[in-house]
Amino acid sequence: MAYHFFPMIARMRYINRWGLMRNTDPENIQEHSHMVAVLAHALAVIEKEKFGGTIDPGAVAVAALYHDASEILTGDMPTPIKYDNPDIQSAYKAVEAVAEEKLLSMLPPDLRESYRDVISISDPHVRALVKGADKLSAYLKCVEELKAGNLEFKKAREQTYAALCQNPIPALQYFMEHFLPGFELTLDELQDSVKR
Repeated sequence: MAYHFFPMIARMRYINRWGLMRNTDPENIQEHSHMVAVLAHALAVIEKEKFGGTIDPGAVAVAALYHDASEILTGDMPTPIKYDNPDIQSAYKAVEAVAEEKLLSMLPPDLRESYRDVISISDPHVRALVKGADKLSAYLKCVEELKAGNLEFKKAREQTYAALCQNPIPALQYFMEHFLPGFELTLDELQDSVKR
């Protein structure tokens, strides 16, 4: 019997993000998920090395790779709509849960439980790190769009930055202090900083 989980996962590249905004550089959920995985892994490593955490950075990175997998079936609902009111948010979470189960049903039965945890991210601590990385990724998208002169992302950047500042995860605050400024630089400025 043929199973279709991985062909569906490969379709992440067809689901675009930021549907309500004019983009100078379109972003799909596959690209976004890769960046979230890089950032989530970094947060887990920082937590482990700087704050005595015990979480497995690899497990966090894998969860981040799959964190938007349900959007293959649902599409990407814009944040202003998804979080507009509790009823919409609750209904969307139910739709996501159905989509996650549909994806899991595309695996052989003996593999489903191994993927359930990364698709639904049941560990609250892993979920918190992935959510922090997801917000960081959104902020970085805003920075890139503004660097390209697209003022469409000005308010989104302000709101996303405010949300990041309110996040209590120490590793996220560490990342913001030590790594976020570099994302404002051009390639030449980044390369010049290495020569110093």
